[in-house]
Amino acid sequence: MEKKLLKTMEPGLQLCFAVLCVFAAVTAFYSLIAAGIELCVIALIYMYYRRSAKRRSAEIRRYVENLAFQVDDASKHSIVNFPLPMMILRIDTGEIVWCNDGFNKISGIHEGLFERHIADAVPGFDTRWIMEGKTLCPFDVDVQGRKYNVYGNIVRSGAKGGRALLATLFWVDVTDYANLRVTYECSRPVVALVMVDSYEELYKDMAEAEKSVLTAAIDRQLTEWTEPAGGIMRRLDRDRYLFVFENSDLLSYVEDKFTIVERMHGIKNSGGISATLSIGIGKGEASLHELYKYAALALDMALSRGGDQVVIKSKSAFEFYGGRSREMEKRTKVKSRVMANALRQLIRDSSHVFVMGHKFSDLDCIGAASGVCAAVRKCGKQPYILVDEHMTSARDLIQKLKGLPEYQNCFIGESDAIMMADVSSLLIVIDTSRPDIVESPQLLQTVQRVAVIDHHRRAASYIENCAINMHEPYASSASELVAELLQYIVVPQDVLKVEAEALLAGIFLDTKSFTVKTGVRTFEAAAYLKQLGADTVEVRKMFSGDLESYVKKYQIISGAEEISEHVSLSIIDENVERAVAAQAADELINITGIKASFVVFGEGEGASASARSYGQINVQVVMEKIGG
Repeated sequence: MEKKLLKTMEPGLQLCFAVLCVFAAVTAFYSLIAAGIELCVIALIYMYYRRSAKRRSAEIRRYVENLAFQVDDASKHSIVNFPLPMMILRIDTGEIVWCNDGFNKISGIHEGLFERHIADAVPGFDTRWIMEGKTLCPFDVDVQGRKYNVYGNIVRSGAKGGRALLATLFWVDVTDYANLRVTYECSRPVVALVMVDSYEELYKDMAEAEKSVLTAAIDRQLTEWTEPAGGIMRRLDRDRYLFVFENSDLLSYVEDKFTIVERMHGIKNSGGISATLSIGIGKGEASLHELYKYAALALDMALSRGGDQVVIKSKSAFEFYGGRSREMEKRTKVKSRVMANALRQLIRDSSHVFVMGHKFSDLDCIGAASGVCAAVRKCGKQPYILVDEHMTSARDLIQKLKGLPEYQNCFIGESDAIMMADVSSLLIVIDTSRPDIVESPQLLQTVQRVAVIDHHRRAASYIENCAINMHEPYASSASELVAELLQYIVVPQDVLKVEAEALLAGIFLDTKSFTVKTGVRTFEAAAYLKQLGADTVEVRKMFSGDLESYVKKYQIISGAEEISEHVSLSIIDENVERAVAAQAADELINITGIKASFVVFGEGEGASASARSYGQINVQVVMEKIGG
């Protein structure tokens, strides 16, 4: 430091002494004695200045050293007495290197934490977030019943054998804030719309006195269900109620699995028909207006899935509860006639008509598509069916249709359909209402006018803004719905024999030969198709398979296990055709005591599943939980 100070002053000293020497030289011309005296004085001054400079530099050095010591001491003091709980740990081993008294206090371990694993002080603490470069732990950490936000950073420390990665963690107590947040979230309002399903059928042909008794029983059950919540329930219509309560009570209802849905089954009219409820609940919005809109959407979703269930709508998703009862057939021929007239007009006004089902199409999908083609021809238009012939279980039926003159150039690929589509084109989606599983999502986005004919319970994602939406979860199959529509669009000679058989095969498939989900309208549709010339022997031939398929099917069945009461599961690692897996699942529910069956099988590079039940267990809800 001394040398640096001297070097800093050197230019000024040189100039000063140079000037003095010049004065001494000038003086020498007049008096050598005077010049000598001046030189002596200059030498004395130089020597004095050098000694003073050394003394000053020593004082500065001591001052700086003392200041550095004080700063270092202050740093150590501030870390030891840091007001927040703090610790230093090794990232690779999780060992605590050091912690202050604040962390000792919150952990409840006042000594012996050094070199112990952090899990001893904070069980389950995960340090991956800090290794990912984050400075704040993404979740609250629970320590001794208190909640903390954990901030941290990584430092490298020299150590024997290399450099160690250390993490410095600061613990901020947010218990009061967390409790306030929970209190706030629990006190948020929730709006529910409660509807008595099939009100007309339930009260049909009942005397006024019986109606009053039935209504009082329903009101009593609803009152018993809503009273513990302390909310407000008001009747909006004869079959509809509004219920406003807090989110904390919704959590209780969810935990209780909405037992009101099951309890309502105990109320029956004089004809033995049980009362059922559909409940739509809106949550997660700030305004009551938005919550009511959510509740209305949730109720529509519950009704479109067959009723007798609870649907919760939030900003991000739908949640489903219940829905295990068999749907009550309640669509009317008036609605079918109205839909048929609207579809006929829509077809006539279209430049191109495309028919598309779901991926991995089956007999119901292709059968319904062939029935739609008959209606399109009747309206004077050329139908086009979009199907992946390599990924279908109805190849034989497709080949049979291709052999007919009416189906020449009818089956097209995705690229051709997209090239042909224009603003006047019509896309008829059959046997699904989910945009993510249609044969061509791109065509669905391209065509502006869309009609949907589907019988499945509506999923969380569905095709919106349809020109026509014939969504009937009470029907057995898409083929049944198309057969009903045909009665109001065509005359018998307009439908080919193969098309009638294809439609009947679709009904056979989804009803398991008229044993599952079969209503009066199902038999009426089958009778109509018989009138059109459908041959049941030819229909049965469509379900025949080769020896290899039969062997594979019974291999799947033989590997099944009853994983829980009344539920069987079979897992096969090999790639299996969907039709074979579906047939195996059908066979499994024929086993005594089995109410639901699941078959998981390989498909390409991934895995797929087929699920079946007789209605006591809602396998659609189960499949939706795992992304199906």
